[in-house]
Amino acid sequence: MQGLCGSPTDTDPLWRDVLYCTQGIVPPSGQRPNCLKTTPNHVVLHGMPETQHNYLTLPSCRITGIECPFLVTSNVANYWHEAWENARSGGDVPVQYANIGLGINSRSARRLNQLHIHMAGVQDSTQRRLQALENSGRVATQPSNWGDPQYQAAVTGTQGSGDRTYRILRLGALTQNLFALLNDNVVRRFGLNMADQTLIVVPKMTPVGFARSFYVLNSDPSLHDGTDTCDHLLVYG
Repeated sequence: MQGLCGSPTDTDPLWRDVLYCTQGIVPPSGQRPNCLKTTPNHVVLHGMPETQHNYLTLPSCRITGIECPFLVTSNVANYWHEAWENARSGGDVPVQYANIGLGINSRSARRLNQLHIHMAGVQDSTQRRLQALENSGRVATQPSNWGDPQYQAAVTGTQGSGDRTYRILRLGALTQNLFALLNDNVVRRFGLNMADQTLIVVPKMTPVGFARSFYVLNSDPSLHDGTDTCDHLLVYG
């Protein structure tokens, strides 16, 4: 898998940051990252710009990004669950924003090549739009239906980014491997490329707090007004 997943000797800056946090190997730049949390499975770092609602969860092993085949195997850690446990209210590195979003970019949309799940904010309007779509039956409740046309909908992103079309699924927990769900129910079903996909998780919130379910959004350039980046929905700065 090394061709798609990378080598431990690679010099990608984020991977070098992970090596510093896990093994104490100082990056070639000499700049030591602020390791907010280090576990056997993952590392948490600040995102850029550095705010209280912009963090990254990164695997402790070498994984370039969403295209790595190891991500869809049964041996991979559940990085999405770990990101949520970090980002949630009361978590180890909580995202201080009214609504939280987790996201990963496609290979072409990212700048750095160590897999990183963004832990950031989303606008109130995004949360309201997803709940309205759910109430009107526009959100899939079974992974096998995730790519059906009736569960594809436009969601308005951050200021100036316009509407983008996403495939929308609701899950009651993040116990399943989201990469495998995406690969099995969307990528392979429609003959797409895993490297082109973006994946976004928005916890459902109500006035009394977390509603114990998650909206899982996917998009790629094959959709009309689709996108290969999570950056249209997440709020970093």
